[in-house]
Order: sequence, then C-alpha cells, then structure tokens
Amino acid sequence: MRLAYDGYLFRPLLEDTMMRAAVGIVAIAALLGTGPAAADGKDIYARACAVCHNTLPPKIGDKAAWEPRAKLGLEALVASVIKGKGAMPPKAGNPVLSEADLRAATEYLLALSR
Repeated sequence: MRLAYDGYLFRPLLEDTMMRAAVGIVAIAALLGTGPAAADGKDIYARACAVCHNTLPPKIGDKAAWEPRAKLGLEALVASVIKGKGAMPPKAGNPVLSEADLRAATEYLLALSR
C-alpha cells in the first residue's frame, strides 16, 4: 500500500472537496444577497435622507412644501438628488448610493408627502 502522494492518489478527494466548497460559497452568497437587489426606498431614506428631511425643510410629509417639487416630476427630482441642490450635497452625501437607490428614496419621500 502506497501512502505517499504521487499526484493522482488524492485527486478525486481534492476535486470533491473543491466542488463542495464552491457550492457552499454560492449558497452563502445567495443567502447574504450579494447580488443586485431592488432598492428599498424606506431604508435608504432612513440611512441617507432622514437626518435632514425629518427636521429641515422641505420636511417629509409637508404637502405644501413638496407640491411644487412634485410637479417638476420624478426625473427632475432624482437629477437634483444626484447633483445636489442648495444645502443638500450630491447623492445626499453618500457617494456609494446608486441612481436606483436615490430614485427609490425619492419615490418614498414623495409618497409620504402627497
């Protein structure tokens, strides 16, 4: 009986172990949601926008303040969020937010302000 590794003796075991590891990594990635996910406007608003729009004008829920802004349309509002406007920095001060994230947060804010 040979116990020394000759390049072939452990190959099936190694291939099986690598395959199991790969399947495990894919399963963990799926559970963690590492792929693209739908933007959650409420969550993004809470993390990036609420610190200002809960206390400073235009406040969330202030129908009179948001009415003229809503008339500009969603595209114009999202463009303002991306570029920044007045005291609001570009991307609400969070450069990692995607356009989809910013759109979802803007839609959430508008929905609560109509």
